[in-house]
Amino acid sequence: MRGIDVHGEAAFAYVSCEARIPVDHPLRIIRAIVDDALEALSAEFNALYAATGRPSVPPEKLLRALLLQAFYSVRSERQLMEQLDDNLLFRWFVGLAIDAPVWDVTVFTKNRERLLRGEVAAKFMDSVLNLPQVQGLLSQDHFTVDGTLVEAWASMKSFQRKPGAPEPGMGGDPPPPAGDDGRNPTVDFHGEARTNATHASTTDPEARLYRKGKGKEAKLCFLGHVLMENRHGLVIDTRLTQATGTAERDAAAAMVGAMAGRHPITVGADRNYDTAAFVSELRSLNATPHVAQNTSNRRSAIDGRVTRHPGYAISQVIRKRIEEGFGWIKAVGLMAKTKLRGTARVGWRFQLTATAYDLIRLPKLLSPDTLQGVGPQKPLLSISNTCDVNPRFSAAC
Repeated sequence: MRGIDVHGEAAFAYVSCEARIPVDHPLRIIRAIVDDALEALSAEFNALYAATGRPSVPPEKLLRALLLQAFYSVRSERQLMEQLDDNLLFRWFVGLAIDAPVWDVTVFTKNRERLLRGEVAAKFMDSVLNLPQVQGLLSQDHFTVDGTLVEAWASMKSFQRKPGAPEPGMGGDPPPPAGDDGRNPTVDFHGEARTNATHASTTDPEARLYRKGKGKEAKLCFLGHVLMENRHGLVIDTRLTQATGTAERDAAAAMVGAMAGRHPITVGADRNYDTAAFVSELRSLNATPHVAQNTSNRRSAIDGRVTRHPGYAISQVIRKRIEEGFGWIKAVGLMAKTKLRGTARVGWRFQLTATAYDLIRLPKLLSPDTLQGVGPQKPLLSISNTCDVNPRFSAAC
């Protein structure tokens, strides 16, 4: 028989958020990993807050909420607060009771700034990677570096002449004619020479005009840099810098230099890193440069002493997996065009989103023994180790 469409509401509900979440939901495993990582950061959180006063948004809840924003492509913190108010899955993951009030978005943002000052994103990534169940997944010898554009939250119209730069008639080009169509006039920049030396964005002065390659349009952007381990393609370090011609190589050398220990390692990269200075710096760090050779009207900085080894060819195959991380960070994590300003804020969000990418992948990489007690044991959660699946990759693992 047909059911009756009754809009009834009970005065009391005897159900918790925990009971509404499926036992095999992937976030159950991710939350267990996040809780372990946050517990290790308790002392760091204590140092960021005063011993007295009114309690603020707990940093653990704030970080879990920001991870959800990356997992589910929530475009703003205001929308995130709306989701927390009516989404039981979000409430459960963050740790809010079903009847707990949600924070005001300005309060949430203010508390997020405190975590930015404490460099919590970098410490949280380290805490996740240092968990015993995660350490076994990481290669200690073979790595890949690369960079990607992160478009700034600034329009091309904001890229205006700096004070003191040559004025029109004094070696500079005439300003483009402005339209007469209100507060957002149409502007034609054709014929005007605009460079980072003479112009800067009034919206985000730290953004730089940059093009990724020949034939590409110039954009106001930053450069995000990633260091990936080659065994499972997990991100182990990030940097975010202003967009310059040498930023990728400078950031790569800094990330390799910051690694613990100085045992011999290999570092794969594309041909943009094939310069004598970068190759020499990697070798001074006891790292073998497995960079792609750039022989377009020039001589490569590496020769047969590197390329003759089978590991070089393997590194060139595996290094392309770093693009998978970039794709997730930019498309799902919404870092293709940031909504924050300044290298500090954008870099903080870039690293937290890279950690979210690692967390999304961990449930499928961890073994059933490691996940004992966290969730149901299914074949989906077994280790997917490239070295086990394809023996020819064993030299790079």
